[in-house]
Amino acid sequence: MISKNDIRTAVGLAFLLMMQIPAAGVSFAQEIPPSLYSEMKWRMIGPFRAGKVNGVAGVPGNPAIYFMGADGGGIWKTADGGVTWKPVFDGEFAASIGAVAVAPSDPNILYVGTGVNTIYGDVSHGNGVYQSTNGGATWQHLGLEDSRHIARILVDPRNPDIVL
Repeated sequence: MISKNDIRTAVGLAFLLMMQIPAAGVSFAQEIPPSLYSEMKWRMIGPFRAGKVNGVAGVPGNPAIYFMGADGGGIWKTADGGVTWKPVFDGEFAASIGAVAVAPSDPNILYVGTGVNTIYGDVSHGNGVYQSTNGGATWQHLGLEDSRHIARILVDPRNPDIVL
């Protein structure tokens, strides 16, 4: 028969063993040789002063291409898995991005909803929805100017012309 003292002893030993796991992880982390990171250099990859990110969309079948929409920084694109980013929405009137979507059936078609819909006091209004048919190189304003805040865009998986 197991007594209460046996249970207390077992629980106490288990607790002490569990407390050793974080200490083992710290000692392992300290054994990483500096040669692994000594060649790394700081670099600016952007986006700069863009605000919080409100939308991210990847290109199906290509894990290196992503689009990111920021609160006050427009749309940014990476083609190298996030190592570098470039702005692709600077020529448009709206900088406040609420949503980004890539058409699942055609990765060259993107939709952007402008205007941020959050509870924060620094909300920027948008001027509707934009579409790119060439992977973000150029944009066309589709309308919904009075919507002011578009927080989500859904594209039909089979027909990129059907958008909610």
